[in-house]
Amino acid sequence: MKGDIDVSWELLELLSSQKANTSSEYSCGTIKKPIEIYLFIDPMCPECWSLEPYLKKLSIEYGRFFTIRPIISGTSKPLNHDNFDQPRKLREIWERTASRTGMSCDGDLWIENPIHSPITAYLAVKAAELQGIRFGKVFLRKIQESLFLKKQNISDEAVLLECAKAANLDIQEFKNDLHSVSAMKALQSDYKLNEEMEIDYMPTMVFFHKNIEEQGIKISGLYPYDIYVRVLSEMVEHLPIPSQLPSLEDFVQHYGVVGTKEVSVVYNWSMEKAEREMKKLRLKQYVQKIPAKHGSFWQYIK
Repeated sequence: MKGDIDVSWELLELLSSQKANTSSEYSCGTIKKPIEIYLFIDPMCPECWSLEPYLKKLSIEYGRFFTIRPIISGTSKPLNHDNFDQPRKLREIWERTASRTGMSCDGDLWIENPIHSPITAYLAVKAAELQGIRFGKVFLRKIQESLFLKKQNISDEAVLLECAKAANLDIQEFKNDLHSVSAMKALQSDYKLNEEMEIDYMPTMVFFHKNIEEQGIKISGLYPYDIYVRVLSEMVEHLPIPSQLPSLEDFVQHYGVVGTKEVSVVYNWSMEKAEREMKKLRLKQYVQKIPAKHGSFWQYIK
């Protein structure tokens, strides 16, 4: 875990102007939440995708204490047509990450269907957020599923429109916002936050209390779940009691698509038990298995 960072008055004013009044998963939105978590991610980063199981568990157990605001980092660069090794290297990185984390990301995409314009995907996330932060987060998840599981080019507008439909966005509004000045300004604001907060690694989470006199705590990279709980406990100055977990069926229904690794982390099960429990739901015809190169993913169909 990285050390504390000082949150300046100027930066806090900038952050405050972007705060979202959204409720987290399985928690009541009427309670004022004391903690802000700024999640610095790149939608095309496999390490950021690997953080998803821990974000789900944290939101379910302690979401009553915090809100999450995704911030686009813009670290992915356009492919260099003169660098013939770049797609191969990216494929190797993705494959290693998937094998290590259990969150499938098929590196063959970089050979079969490479992405040449990452900024289009970044702008799409900001365009979705213009319809509400909650919609933006659902849309972000949908483009990650399209990218890492289906090997789709998320810089392709047709793919983005399918993700927008899956996220229940207003499609015409999304089309208009995708190429708007508002989306570009929102993306530039994210870039400014990256610079201000000296973000140099993806993913990074910054926890800070709404009391502007408190310092923020920055965590760069992936850590065991207990580390995130410890940081949250430091911020609220006590060890909170986790909320009760939902039933497995409710969990899958809520998210629509989940990985066995996500089930394993959320319910503190081994990967083997998580797989068995998901197979039971499949026998009941609640879910169907999604083909994935690494690990397994499930879609709610009931």
